[in-house]
Amino acid sequence: MILVTGAAGNLGSATLAALRAGGVAATGGSRTPAPGTKQLDFDDRAGLDLAGVSTLVLISAGYAEDDQVVGRHAAVLDAAVRDGVDHVVYTSLTAAGDHLGFALAHRATERLVRGSGLHWTILRNGLYAELFGGLLTWAGEGVESAFGDGALAAVVREDLADAAATVAADPARHRGRVHELVGTPITAGQVADRLGVRHRAIGLGEYRRRLLDESPGLLPFQPPMLVSIASAVRHGFLDGTAPDLTDLLGHPARDPLASAATAAAAARPDASR
Repeated sequence: MILVTGAAGNLGSATLAALRAGGVAATGGSRTPAPGTKQLDFDDRAGLDLAGVSTLVLISAGYAEDDQVVGRHAAVLDAAVRDGVDHVVYTSLTAAGDHLGFALAHRATERLVRGSGLHWTILRNGLYAELFGGLLTWAGEGVESAFGDGALAAVVREDLADAAATVAADPARHRGRVHELVGTPITAGQVADRLGVRHRAIGLGEYRRRLLDESPGLLPFQPPMLVSIASAVRHGFLDGTAPDLTDLLGHPARDPLASAATAAAAARPDASR
């Protein structure tokens, strides 16, 4: 049996849906399980049950500080070894993302995966096109960002889910492999052009100030994480391409510019009117 963790989240649910759409027997696990999925809480080590799972798709539990993330991943990998899982597919971060503030948890988890004794595949995912568009800030009739003229090799989340499903459905073909899943470079200016509005670049200091002073809902680790994304894009560290994604999909990737523009449009203050 294939089990996809994080099945209540966007990537996990899309991966599980892609597997099932392809006729592959799979289930999902989540801290808050929906019908047809199972309870799986990484913080409850004693309650982690992976009996009967042959392939585990470990969706990164990245919404926390590094020590919590790595601890959660270690717990589920320990359970996988104990319960006889054969293969783990881990959704990591593109190699170009080593400059990002959340890269350490991914690289530490990759070490754990490689050292677990399980068969493994690492999917080094590029940043989502939906995230890129959602990080543009509306100001009047235009958008602002700290991305400058830098480009991001953005990927549509659904393509990453389809790629993960492809690997999980036939893991032996991908044993011991690392796939770099990045897309087509896009800029904030191009997203603005697609929306028919202007784009204004702001500095990283102003962006950090806004995150700290004007975004009370953010957790403490999030402002530096978001600034690291903006800085890496702005300075050209995340615009590299690779063929792995389309090779896995077997067809052209979805248009990241369209997805980024849709996400940006949805964040417009008057979008619901």
